[in-house]
Parts: sequence; structure tokens; C-alpha cells
Amino acid sequence: MSDRHRVEASGETVGEAKWQALRELERMHPGLDKAAVSFQVVSEGERGLLGVGYTPARVVAAVDPSATEAREPQVAPADESELASVARAVLERITRALGIPTQIEIVEDEESLTASCSGGDVAILIGKHGQTIDAVQYLLNAILFRAYPEQRKPVVVDAAGYRERRRATLDALAQRSAKDAIAAGKPVALEPMTAVERKVVHESVKELEGVETSSEGTEPNRFVVITPTGA
Repeated sequence: MSDRHRVEASGETVGEAKWQALRELERMHPGLDKAAVSFQVVSEGERGLLGVGYTPARVVAAVDPSATEAREPQVAPADESELASVARAVLERITRALGIPTQIEIVEDEESLTASCSGGDVAILIGKHGQTIDAVQYLLNAILFRAYPEQRKPVVVDAAGYRERRRATLDALAQRSAKDAIAAGKPVALEPMTAVERKVVHESVKELEGVETSSEGTEPNRFVVITPTGA
């Protein structure tokens, strides 16, 4: 077993030594499954007389190499653009900080760049109503726009096909709510949404006759209102 899969740590207690060892393994292998780690107690430590001084507890922590293979950093394709490479590196750093082991696939064209994440518990990356993934996308765009002001190419962050599924759900909701607004002759207010989701609703309804949309409220509880024209 290589040094990358085995560490020794010490602490005032066995529990503290195990915690230190686990933190070191997680630093070496972001997104590590804690269940794959085993511990060997080398020394349980010993307190000094009247609590003065002590011999630290020592443990050896080891992880099965097969449990880390899928979590090693990806090698970017040779033909990947500089912008895509930076986007990949930043997104990898963010997902590591969230403790989510992911594989990142980047598709770039002349107008935009899409970074799709898969593997691990991507539900954590998506968050409730997409709030986390929208925040990650906003942060990534802010970093890239500042680093490459001459390009200004928007980046879409996706996870396990979430964007397309959510778009379809929002489109159906917008169409149904627009019909309800016309039938009732009064505005229909939707649930609070992120700016990205509100934009989907606005775009879905703008081609329909007899209704218009507006955003009301304050973040993070801003929502879309669909109103019959003339109401």
C-alpha cells in the first residue's frame, strides 16, 4: 500500500488521533468515503502524573486504493481551451470543498460553455430547488468574467441532467399557470424561485398571447407573477 493510502497521526486521545488521520486522508483524497477507512491503534497514550504532561496516542489509518480511484483528479483533454481548463479547475475545487467526488465533462461552443458534473451525491451540489448549483454557477461565471473580460462567455453548470429536467418542469408549470390566469381572469403567483429559474418562466410565457409576466418580492423569496393582459 502506497503512502497516499496510509497515514499515521497522533493526538491527546485515540479519538483525536483518528480524527487527525481521517482529515489528512480526506485532504489527500477529496470526497473520500469514511466507511472505506480502517484504523490500527499503535499507542493509546498515557497521561502524566496529576495530569501534567502526556504520551500522545498514535494510530495508523489506511484506505483501500480501489475506494479512491474514481476520486483522483481528472486529466483535462489536450485540446481543451484555456477558459475550459480554468473552469474545470475552479469547479473541481468547489466540489472538493463540498465533499462531492464528481466527474466533469465540458462542452464548449462559440457562445457558451457547459460543465456537466456526474458521480457522487450530486443532489448536494444541486441543492433545494437548485439553489446550490445556481450559486456555484454564479460564482464560477464571476471568477471567469473577471479573469477573461474579453471573452465574457457564459458558463452553465449542470449535474446529472438537472438543468433539462428542471427546465421541462418549469416550462410545464408556466404554461399551466398561464392558462389558469387567463381562465380566472386574475394574476397567478408562482412559488419563490432563483433568478435562473425565473428567467425560464419568463421565456416560456413571453410567446403566449393574453398574458404577461413580472417578478415581485425580494431575494431570496422573489417570485414570478403571470397576469392576464388587461386584467
